[in-house]
Amino acid sequence: MLTVLFAAPALWPEYEPHLPAALAEAGLTARIVTEAAPAEVDYIVYAPASPLQDFTPYTRTKAVLNLWAGVEKIVGNPTLTQPLCRMVDPGLTEGMVEWVVGHTLRHHLGMDRHIVNPARVWDPTCPPLARERPVTILGMGALGSACAEALRALNFPVTGWSRTEKPGQLHGAQGLRQALSTAQILVTLLPKTPETENLLDADRLALLPRGAVILNPGRGALIDDQALLAALDAGQIGHATLDVFRVEPLPQDHPFWSHPKVTVTPHIAADTRAVTSSRVIAENIQRGEAGEPFLHLVDRARGY
Repeated sequence: MLTVLFAAPALWPEYEPHLPAALAEAGLTARIVTEAAPAEVDYIVYAPASPLQDFTPYTRTKAVLNLWAGVEKIVGNPTLTQPLCRMVDPGLTEGMVEWVVGHTLRHHLGMDRHIVNPARVWDPTCPPLARERPVTILGMGALGSACAEALRALNFPVTGWSRTEKPGQLHGAQGLRQALSTAQILVTLLPKTPETENLLDADRLALLPRGAVILNPGRGALIDDQALLAALDAGQIGHATLDVFRVEPLPQDHPFWSHPKVTVTPHIAADTRAVTSSRVIAENIQRGEAGEPFLHLVDRARGY
């Protein structure tokens, strides 16, 4: 019998109805525990807030299965020598697509001025069609690709940019300049790595068309906060809808809260769903037991 350590005890009540069922459905016989002797553990289900930080004693463990898409809080742990898999959850992807499409349409249609209109201004100006509103997505992994597909289905012209070369996508420094230059709406879905931190600094914000909108459901550190505030004040950026921040919860005195051109959403763009992510975990354990490659294995050199 396999021993699966669920090393995110605060989340166990959410997973208790689903993970055992997913493992059984995959034909796996396993006991799932929130505490175990390290020498007994075959797999670790993990969240970065876990009290488990020293992986050295877990010599039997075949893989650490992260519950979140982001791995920046664990990938640099020097004691972690076991394979690390990030979470690519269909439920999380679906939630991200809904958030990105919803806020893209909100800004494209100018909905804010109609929803909050205390002066009762009658402005019959119609927005352009979606096909006339270029969108750029930075980060064309599973989430970015799904968002691009949904937006293209609504006729938005979508430009994708990736850090590394991918078919049909812009990449590299020159590609980034090109991707930013047309982005009336910019969506950031990159992981946090040393290369992506402050990727959107003052110089790159200046490359965007004047009045562009930024949607950031990726990572807070992708954008230089002070540069963004300056660009908003100068009118270079028309609005920023931000779901992720360098410090969370966002401190009450942070200027994002009170800025008239910033919308704060409290890291709700996408969440790992216990029902669907349990199936992903079960499939990876099944693959590990069959000697097959793990899904969504993290490249330690790249950091994701």
